Amino acid sequence: MWHLFPENYMWSYQIVRMISQSYFGGGEVNEILDAASRMKLGDYESFHHEWMRLGNKSLTTANDAMDKGYKETARSGYLRSANYFRTAEFFLQPDDERKLPTYLKGVESFRKGGELLTSPPKAINIPFEHAVLPGYYFEAPGQSKGPLMVMFGGLDSTAEELYYGPAQLLNERGISLLALDGPGQGGALRIHHIHSRHDYNTAGTAAYEWAVENLDVDPGRIGVMAVSMGGYMAARCAAFEPRFKACAIWGAVYDYNDVWAKRPDNHPLAKILQHIFGVEDMPAARAKLEHYNLRGVAEKIQMPTYIVHGEDDRQNTVDNAYNVYNDLTCPRWLKIIPTSSTGSSHCQVDNITVTYEMYDWLKDQLLK
Repeated sequence: MWHLFPENYMWSYQIVRMISQSYFGGGEVNEILDAASRMKLGDYESFHHEWMRLGNKSLTTANDAMDKGYKETARSGYLRSANYFRTAEFFLQPDDERKLPTYLKGVESFRKGGELLTSPPKAINIPFEHAVLPGYYFEAPGQSKGPLMVMFGGLDSTAEELYYGPAQLLNERGISLLALDGPGQGGALRIHHIHSRHDYNTAGTAAYEWAVENLDVDPGRIGVMAVSMGGYMAARCAAFEPRFKACAIWGAVYDYNDVWAKRPDNHPLAKILQHIFGVEDMPAARAKLEHYNLRGVAEKIQMPTYIVHGEDDRQNTVDNAYNVYNDLTCPRWLKIIPTSSTGSSHCQVDNITVTYEMYDWLKDQLLK
């Protein structure tokens, strides 16, 4: 992976992540690089400020175009600003009074842009315990009683972010997408205070049953997928909800406790992890992490399962992919992107095209 900031992997990763999403309307490469060049390395206030500045600039462009009736330009501006605001919120700590307003500003921008798409997504809320799981239904045109993928993000993802790539790549293959904020993610956490849980299959089952009851989809052609930490979530859903027809793991997680065992208590995402779990300190968070593994779980998956993972993944090492694959007893596929190739970093942000085979595989599984 290319490192804009050789001294700081996490910041470099976020820049490459944004560039990857720019190909799907989530930014403009030169705007991204310009904003990054203005940041003071290691200064998280600077990080937030530059993304907010860029988000507000794109939002102004969108609003001005909308006032003039130029909906295409407005749409582009809203969708860029939404992703810039999402990135501005990324490192804000849970007790920062700017965190929720920044998040909501991104959601509002995304929805304004989404309304201007040729096939606008439908904002949905799935009842879940004491509240709801928010998300979007991206319907593939002309697919009455067609296939559907239920998708969760990762530790830091939001349902809005899943438009920049997954929604478009699935829709063009004739597959609809139900993109969700699961427990501990996006609006489920920030608005409805639903914390993460190791039995993520409860959310998967809720999503499956809601989709069957409320969407024009084929109950026998619904799959589940997730990205990053979601690699654990998707596997867990597949293991305990046999009605899913296929499972795609975009970045495997065999033992999330092991991932955090290598990180100090003052890691930049430590407070965010505590917030996601609803605990007050890292010892309590680490106690929760002990349950986030697939030992005795992966072998329960019976549906066809596809795993894609980068050999140079510095967040969830490639051993996670090998361990999950070797525990599977179902029909299984494993694609490892070698270090010698672009796309070998975490969730292939350094070359998203290497994941296209996963979408083709899903097409084979769900459109047969």
